[in-house]
Amino acid sequence: MTAPGTIRTSPPAGELVAEEFDGWSPEPRKEFTDNAFNHQVGSVLLSETEDLRVWGIQVPPGGRLPAHRHVLDYFWTALTDGVGIQHTDDGTTRRVSYRAGDTRHFTFPGTEYLLHDLCNDGPAELRFLTVEHKRPHHSSPREDRP
Repeated sequence: MTAPGTIRTSPPAGELVAEEFDGWSPEPRKEFTDNAFNHQVGSVLLSETEDLRVWGIQVPPGGRLPAHRHVLDYFWTALTDGVGIQHTDDGTTRRVSYRAGDTRHFTFPGTEYLLHDLCNDGPAELRFLTVEHKRPHHSSPREDRP
């Protein structure tokens, strides 16, 4: 089955630990419905320009970044080592190990998206820097430029 928010640049990270919403309680399923169009992809917006949006993400041990939708091309860089559990709206659950400096890039052509959460399953705070491209960076140069 192809996920509604198929990611073309990077395949899903980590180890698949559940499918078909196995182990999901009613609360996260409701949150995914309620947050289907939540575009706050980080804990705090650090900077924004006409072209970019820069987010800081901090998730304490046992904490969780709520479900949110990615529609803009983006990348994240892990600032700390850690372990996370990620649920996606296709009903899958993955366990992901992060190393400080790990970086992943994602693109969303057309109407594709990624709707997911992030739970910290490790003993230390998870920290990331996420940069969204507000304009497609893979588009051709404008014809009106010299």
